[in-house]
Amino acid sequence: MLVDPVLYRRMAKYNSWMTEKVYAAADLMSDEDRKADRGAFFRSVHSTLNHILFADRAWMGRFTGRKYEIKGMGVDLFENFDELKAAHFDMCLQISDFAEWLTIDWLAEDLEWTSGQDGIPRSRPRWMLVTHMFNHQTHHRGQVSTLLTQAGHDIGVTDLPFMPDLV
Repeated sequence: MLVDPVLYRRMAKYNSWMTEKVYAAADLMSDEDRKADRGAFFRSVHSTLNHILFADRAWMGRFTGRKYEIKGMGVDLFENFDELKAAHFDMCLQISDFAEWLTIDWLAEDLEWTSGQDGIPRSRPRWMLVTHMFNHQTHHRGQVSTLLTQAGHDIGVTDLPFMPDLV
């Protein structure tokens, strides 16, 4: 299957746009409220944002060979919200840079990796795994959006077709 890298450049822009929106709303909460267990899979707004960054680091490490600190599934990378936010925004820039150098040929090749969760070696087409990284972000940002809305903080429009072209 041939996948046009332009799709991933757009998804990287969407990721940056939505990450900014989510953190702008989370900034309106107290640290206690951000870290409160709200019944989500990763409990809180804070821990769900940590999980998104954890997964981005895991996948970007596999794609680029760069070493990232990863503490494990469900373990917060950062307790301090400002440090989490800065690291997440930095990751958005790295993902955007990564998307710029993607090629059809690179995406068509397989990537072999061993899951840190179950230790099983796997091989899948890179296009599928890059798609998964962006899909994973969207899935968990949707959870964060729900938690924020329940706490009285609407992040506004989240639909890809309505993303400002200036992003």
